[in-house]
Amino acid sequence: MRMKQVSLALVLLGATGLAGLAPSGSARAQGDVIAQRQAGLKRMSGNLETIKKTLEAKGELSIVAERSQDMVAFFQGFPALFPPGSDKGDTHARPEVWSNRAGFEAAATRMVAAATKLNQVATAGDAGATATAFREAGGTCGACHREFRAR
Repeated sequence: MRMKQVSLALVLLGATGLAGLAPSGSARAQGDVIAQRQAGLKRMSGNLETIKKTLEAKGELSIVAERSQDMVAFFQGFPALFPPGSDKGDTHARPEVWSNRAGFEAAATRMVAAATKLNQVATAGDAGATATAFREAGGTCGACHREFRAR
């Protein structure tokens, strides 16, 4: 009987200890998601820069196709990188990301569509359409930044 009480006490103590760790673990997780989205956005910026240079040099459109495919994949999961509570810390996200969630998700969907179009025309080998799609994708990025990113 005494052993069951000790075991129960240890289980409860352990659960209490783990519950006490949850806020710091949660804060660390929020910091990780902020770092994750910042790293991803830095990668997207690099993709756009590479695409720009490739188009200016009249380079291989396969490079544009590869980079734009990465953009499609990243922006499909973009809203998930902004869970509730991830507005605290080293972030430039504006409160509208959370208060206008439908608008933010629509902006992400528009970016997926723009990157998909860029990928399709680059894959097809149409340099003129690729340049146009690249400008449109850049405009889509800028529109989201104006509404959802603090300077």
